[in-house]
Amino acid sequence: MEKENIAVGLDIGTTKIVAMIGKKNEYGKLEILGVGKSKSLGVARGVVNNITQTIQSIQQAVIEAEANSGYKINDVVVGIAGQHIRSIQHTDYVIRTNPEEVISGRDIQLLIDQVNKLAMLPGEEIIHVLPQEFKIDGQSEIKEPIGMYGGRLEASFHVVVGQASSIRNVGRCIQSSGIELSGLTLEPLASADAVLSQEEKEAGVALIDIGGGTTDLAIFKDGIIRHTAVVPFGGNVITDDIKEGCSIIEKQAELLKTKFGSAWPGENKDNEIVSIPGLRGRDPKEISLKNLSKIIHARVVEIIEQVFTEIKAYGHEDPRKKLIAGIVLTGGGSQLKHIKQLVEYITGMDTRIGYPNEHLAGNSSEEISSPLFATAVGLVMNSIENNSNSAYKIELKEVAVEAPRQAAFQPVAQTQVVEEKVETVSDAIEEEINLETETTENKIKRSFFDRYVEKIKDFLDNAE
Repeated sequence: MEKENIAVGLDIGTTKIVAMIGKKNEYGKLEILGVGKSKSLGVARGVVNNITQTIQSIQQAVIEAEANSGYKINDVVVGIAGQHIRSIQHTDYVIRTNPEEVISGRDIQLLIDQVNKLAMLPGEEIIHVLPQEFKIDGQSEIKEPIGMYGGRLEASFHVVVGQASSIRNVGRCIQSSGIELSGLTLEPLASADAVLSQEEKEAGVALIDIGGGTTDLAIFKDGIIRHTAVVPFGGNVITDDIKEGCSIIEKQAELLKTKFGSAWPGENKDNEIVSIPGLRGRDPKEISLKNLSKIIHARVVEIIEQVFTEIKAYGHEDPRKKLIAGIVLTGGGSQLKHIKQLVEYITGMDTRIGYPNEHLAGNSSEEISSPLFATAVGLVMNSIENNSNSAYKIELKEVAVEAPRQAAFQPVAQTQVVEEKVETVSDAIEEEINLETETTENKIKRSFFDRYVEKIKDFLDNAE
């Protein structure tokens, strides 16, 4: 029996860590087999700042996902975010030795390798090299150069750059959790895969993913990624402001924000008041909902204005760069009441909330199709594109003798849930991928993953 193509995505966020196991069903939709979620400890603004705590949170999410699905995770595709991410535009070219020979994936790979050698600032590393448009012998606006002829192959690239130390820390955490790293993806790109339709990407759209620690932006036009940015503010700064402004503890501030919060102060009447229990025998606190929404409004305006500055930097006011599909909001922060109306008011652009149900199978639970899980769903889709066999069915007898995950640090206590003995699947037959027939996009993705993962593995092996 042929092995199933089981894909695993791991979203290491500032507020939560999500491990998601999925596969494609017979209709080409994504079927989620299991989800594990844990509170993210040790991550601030998308960057790991406590390796031990992050490993424990990852293990907790992984164990929960394995228990829910009955699958054992081998490797994961991880999302990279954080305030250290920046992007640059770059144009490069190669001169082909034989112009009469058809352009193949090798030529494009040569061009990408050349861009990967670009000199970066000290301590920075290239994460993604994304070709935008190609030029062959001066003929521009070519989207798919494979199969054409020419001597000079030129391309404009969107290059995403990040801090090497932050990327390696993520690699270390995953390896120490007892799983392998099969790929890295920029989080806004993963969210975009999950919530945007191809029509929106063609028309021009800005995806704003409001997370706990950061707000990510990805702009598409003509089906191509044009601009990415990470703003170092998210839902957590709103919670902090409520905590300070109302003199309450963080847990209460978070509950107030999600249950009663609104980004539009005009919605609440002056006499609407919520009572919060006092600490250790103190009198309860009364908080006016109008004041609460004023605090939230001030901070949300600040976040949206920063993101809008990035959209302006892309040049959306230029008629040729107009974003016809407007803005799509996703991530946990997009669930704040009236945020859609506020974004439309500030930017003057059409806005909708993005749910990752576009590519999910019809029987998916409501929780999974929440904007909270957009990045995790995108990472699983990314893993499927890489033809990963990232997990396998747990067999009953295997579990009985299985040792707990080996970790460099104290592992989280685990409980193994086994439903029934399942027929074990045979090894996958490795298919030889024909370089010539592969599409440009898949070739680029695969080669990037292979090279980058090797680089991280080498570093970790030599770090001891």
